[in-house]
Amino acid sequence: MGTFEEEWMKTCFLFPGQGAQYPGMGRDLWESSPGVKQLFEFASEATGVDLRRLLFEGSEEELKSTDNTQIAVTLVNLSAGCVLKERGIEADGCAGFSLGEFSALYEAGVITGQDVFSIVKARGALMEKASRNLDSDSGRAGMAAVIGLTPEEVDHLLSKLEGVAVFPANLNSPTQVVISGTAEGLRRAEDMFGEAMRFIPLKVSGPFHSPLMREAGDGLKELLDSIPFRNPVKRVYSNVTGRAITSGEEAKKLCVRQVVSPLRWVDEESSILNDGYDRLLEVGPGTVLTGLWKSFNKKLRCRPAGKLEEVEQILKGEAAR
Repeated sequence: MGTFEEEWMKTCFLFPGQGAQYPGMGRDLWESSPGVKQLFEFASEATGVDLRRLLFEGSEEELKSTDNTQIAVTLVNLSAGCVLKERGIEADGCAGFSLGEFSALYEAGVITGQDVFSIVKARGALMEKASRNLDSDSGRAGMAAVIGLTPEEVDHLLSKLEGVAVFPANLNSPTQVVISGTAEGLRRAEDMFGEAMRFIPLKVSGPFHSPLMREAGDGLKELLDSIPFRNPVKRVYSNVTGRAITSGEEAKKLCVRQVVSPLRWVDEESSILNDGYDRLLEVGPGTVLTGLWKSFNKKLRCRPAGKLEEVEQILKGEAAR
């Protein structure tokens, strides 16, 4: 059980998405928790993938493949959530960044554990297939971060690039936008942005959250038609609208739209802030969401909680208050 103070803190879990993965992630959680060991076994059976081997022995290149990444990151997200709950920290609300939204939907009771792994496995395969169909002699389709311009400025400049496919994809902060495109589209964008702005290719294998993913979106819709989505039992937020999701039916439609639509993370952060949470935790690998929150709001801190050491630091710090 947590302390009286902890039990009354309004907590939001933020689940990271693709790009946060790294070899060996989740090992400390697995070693410390029987619940996480059971979760690994369950996920491996549900997906037909040896996830202990993939996470603990797989290479960075192997983890980068979308069909592997989506399962692996989801498993570590849910493992971190399991460790937090074992130590008395429960979520009152939740949100997820891109792929992380499926972890949030599971946390909010919209989809089951069996369904979350079935969905992310299929979603990863569909997105990998759609991405590879876009590859060319110029290279692979993908994503890159543009740092130093507003979303409006990025959109305006991209509109000047004719004859190539490149789109705003993730609206991460007031001065950070991720773009998606074909290899040629990203090359042309780098030529345009690179002289004045930071242009950083991302560790993902496709042009996500853009119209280039239409094939994957159509395939995901067909899959989700057969899976029940329940109404949320906790507040959960949408990447597409930036607002709370009100029903299972809405959640299902937004999951399909999310594949081809810009991710409105700044709007989502605004909704979370306005709903009055006292504690924000990044529940999964990496610290990307912690950094994005800091650039959005410096008064309310988001704390990483994807490693055992980080969870213990949170508990130790709050026990001392």
